[in-house]
Amino acid sequence: MTTTSDRNESETAKTARELSELLTQLGEARAVLAQVQQEVVEAESRLSSNQSAQLLEANEQLVLRMLGALTEAETTERALQEVSRSAELDALTELPNRALLHDRFTRAIANAKRRNSLLALLFLDLNDFKRINDSLGHAVGDEVLKLAASCLTSSVREADTVSRHGGDEFVILLTEVARAADAGLIAQKVIAALGANNRVGKHELRLTASIGISIYPDDGEDADTLIDLADAAMYRAKKQGLGSYAFHVGQPTGLPSSVAPVNALRSLPQSPQAFVFAEHERHHARLQEANEQLILAALSAQELQSAAEQAHRQQNEFLAVLAHELRNPLTPIRTAAALLGRVRTDEPLLLRLQTIIERQVVHISRLVGDLLDVSRVNTGKLRLDRQIIEIADVIEASIDACIPAIEARQQHLRVDLPTHTLQVHGDPVRLTQVVSNLFDNASKYTHSGGEISFSVKVVGDAIVMTVSDNGIGIAIEALPKVFDPFVQDAHAIGFNGVGLGIGLTVVRELVEAHDGIVVALSAGTGLGSQFVVTLPLSGASIIHE
Repeated sequence: MTTTSDRNESETAKTARELSELLTQLGEARAVLAQVQQEVVEAESRLSSNQSAQLLEANEQLVLRMLGALTEAETTERALQEVSRSAELDALTELPNRALLHDRFTRAIANAKRRNSLLALLFLDLNDFKRINDSLGHAVGDEVLKLAASCLTSSVREADTVSRHGGDEFVILLTEVARAADAGLIAQKVIAALGANNRVGKHELRLTASIGISIYPDDGEDADTLIDLADAAMYRAKKQGLGSYAFHVGQPTGLPSSVAPVNALRSLPQSPQAFVFAEHERHHARLQEANEQLILAALSAQELQSAAEQAHRQQNEFLAVLAHELRNPLTPIRTAAALLGRVRTDEPLLLRLQTIIERQVVHISRLVGDLLDVSRVNTGKLRLDRQIIEIADVIEASIDACIPAIEARQQHLRVDLPTHTLQVHGDPVRLTQVVSNLFDNASKYTHSGGEISFSVKVVGDAIVMTVSDNGIGIAIEALPKVFDPFVQDAHAIGFNGVGLGIGLTVVRELVEAHDGIVVALSAGTGLGSQFVVTLPLSGASIIHE
């Protein structure tokens, strides 16, 4: 017979066993929870380490590219300086060219006016130079020109300028001439230097020249006039014979008009027809020199453009690789976060960790998506699935995606839509991305409790969508670059530093891919902003107002 005391002891033992089993299960649950929590911490640590490594690698790449770009810029600057210096010198003789001569002539005239002094200009043409080129070859002709340049330079002061005017013509600018007769003495000295026995390769040559002289301010008061007058005087000197010089007006008293060195290439006096032919040869040489300068400039510009295009291609390839590498770990992270939600527990920390992971995964996914879109546009791989869609569906999907963030910031959204149906020919996913990015941009840069408005209007055969806010606005100097990739206004970064500065770039590229335009408007910092998207309507929706 079982007594009450025996039953109580039996029930007590049973309860003790059940309690022991529950404690054991609780311990096992806590052990599982601790293990899961440890795995989450380790996963989060690995995620942070992976992100840090990737960001560090990306930063290193960007720094290296920045340093490379800086080095290229410095090299280009030095090259431009060298080109600029070379552009002022004749490539063959390294004498100042006509542009540099005019610059020095202008300064010399200004000094002469202040000091009430004279300037002299000698226009020199080598005699029989065409015969040297034809009989001995252009290589010898080039050496003769270098020899003539050396003779002329050694015959004048350092303050004077010897310039190659083109072909076998040279111009000498004499500064601070005491009297006109001094120019004649210099002309004699030049003719004597050229007439000395000179060796060019295997050839011994005695050169002669005809020289015309003009005086500032007696003959003219500007460089072009004085050069033209000295050129005309040079032709008169040719008529006088080899090794002659002539002034534009008269011959100073006591000066001979010619010097008579022996010329190994002496020829008979030239006829008027020969003068015309010589002038044609000089004109041809000037045109050839100008063409050479243009060709060199065009080649240099092509090289710089090719280098810039190559750097741009490398940057696009790097962005595409980076975006794909960042995308790889997102799927397992998202899966792990979803699995955490299936573990039954009342531990609040687990739910908090799951929320943090999911939020960060969504944020990283959006950044990676924007990076991929930019790289697709730059590489021509962006594809649109275009169809006839109602714009109201796009707007509704965009609002659904962005309303949680807007409500979290306690902002007020006002939407003004037309009552009739509006259709566009576009990709619904991409157009939703456009409107969502604009909503997100307006919300991020508007203070809590701020106002955001969205309106849709029909203007002619186009639909105009406007996203407005009363947020921090856009600085005037930043407004023209707001759609450029990786560009963010300084005060916008201080207000909300989240993002890479490519969301608006994606908006512009997607809108333009739909044959539309997008513009940004702002009165300045603190005065809000507007983004206006214009898209063509499909034929059935065009309303003529």
